[in-house]
Amino acid sequence: MVNREDIGSWLEGPRSPLPEGSWPGERLGLPQTGRGSTAAIWRRLVSLCIDYTLCRLISLAFFHDGGLWTIAIFALENWLLQASLGATVGQRLMGITTIDSRGGRARVLPLLVRAVLLCLVIPAVIFNRDHRGLHDLAANTAVVRTR
Repeated sequence: MVNREDIGSWLEGPRSPLPEGSWPGERLGLPQTGRGSTAAIWRRLVSLCIDYTLCRLISLAFFHDGGLWTIAIFALENWLLQASLGATVGQRLMGITTIDSRGGRARVLPLLVRAVLLCLVIPAVIFNRDHRGLHDLAANTAVVRTR
């Protein structure tokens, strides 16, 4: 039989997904804080908003309607800038970059997969304790701080 202590209460809040004394990115060999550590969710979200806003403005300037053009430009911007420069405009402004999960530069094809999945939204909002969304897991990438 299940006791109330086994279930807990909603007042206690969710249990921490990280074991005591560990941090996001530890399993990937990333430092706890500073340069090279896992980027905080808020940094990723702000960089995403910056990138989407820029792509929306571009689509409105050239296509007057935006719509699906915004998503297409967003995917292209993410893929091209991360593959060539290592970061999008928003990521650069927020001091983060996308790397291979082994610590090196992410490759072109996995970044294309990541960009497409990012545009689907759902893979990006489901993430693990290392702050890696499903799009990062599929592309074998991680987003880390550059400063």
